[in-house]
Amino acid sequence: MTFGLFLEWAVKSLIVILGMTIGFAYVTLFERRVLARFQVRIGPNRAGKGGILQPVADALKLIFKEDLIPDKADKLIFVLAPVLTVIPALIITGVVPWGPPITLFGKQFTLSVTDINVGALYILTVTSISIYGITLAGWSSNNKYATLGGLRATAQMISYELALGLSFIGPILLAGSMSLTEIVHAQKSVWFIVYQPLGAIIYMISTIAEINRSPFDMPEAEQELTAGYHVEYSGMKFALFFMAEYIKMIAICMIGATLFLGGFQGPFLDQQPWLGPIYLLLKVVVLLFGLVWIRATLPRIRYDRLMAFGWKILFPLALLNIMVTALVMILVGG
Repeated sequence: MTFGLFLEWAVKSLIVILGMTIGFAYVTLFERRVLARFQVRIGPNRAGKGGILQPVADALKLIFKEDLIPDKADKLIFVLAPVLTVIPALIITGVVPWGPPITLFGKQFTLSVTDINVGALYILTVTSISIYGITLAGWSSNNKYATLGGLRATAQMISYELALGLSFIGPILLAGSMSLTEIVHAQKSVWFIVYQPLGAIIYMISTIAEINRSPFDMPEAEQELTAGYHVEYSGMKFALFFMAEYIKMIAICMIGATLFLGGFQGPFLDQQPWLGPIYLLLKVVVLLFGLVWIRATLPRIRYDRLMAFGWKILFPLALLNIMVTALVMILVGG
């Protein structure tokens, strides 16, 4: 591996990490302002003009908060658990293309950290790793509420991973590739959401459950578990869990836009390749608005119904979607 290639990877990785961490900060502000509009409130408006510095104020508050570790906790795992939760969230978008290749300084660059031919499989693999951080956080705290929250999260995430994985198969079949770049190129004329509306719905529901967002936030049910798996965490360790959730929101919107909404595809892209990242960003913002809208609208559902919904409704629908997609492709291809 040449030094130039290593430097290119390092710069792209830095762009992704900085983009996700800065994006996380301002997605929190975006969510709070949108929720305020839904609930006829003002929302954050004190720190900076229009509340623009509210994420900075929140970060400073968490940095200076006292960092506590329970006496009877498993201290090593207790400290490592937030890190194990946030790292998969940061690396999952490494295979997502931001735009078409561009030419700078006489050299062509691809706008993604890497393009592997099993990109969809990589995403599913990384999502399965994120379970460990939450489970270990609940167990290592030596707190019954935290342990119950960790167990709930584990059961929920493993259950909804099945439907999530099956929702990927529709776009993979249509594109004939597991490379996300190839999937985006296959949507140049028609977005896959036109052919896969059910697959897109299953994907969004499954990912909301995977990241424990409302109405599937049972592992953090404050009325029952006083905060769930992170009840014993404070300061920057709590901030890492908080950061992981919002980075995952950005990640699932990027992946959803790539699989079903054409990714960076849009008008005049052939003449102006720099429009690619802008198109992807706009689609991500629309999907983020949808996530906030769902949180503002739907109440939390009972845990047994949440599990039944995943196994008895979502999973069979995902299987049916694959069978119909494969059948139609065989008939059309024949």
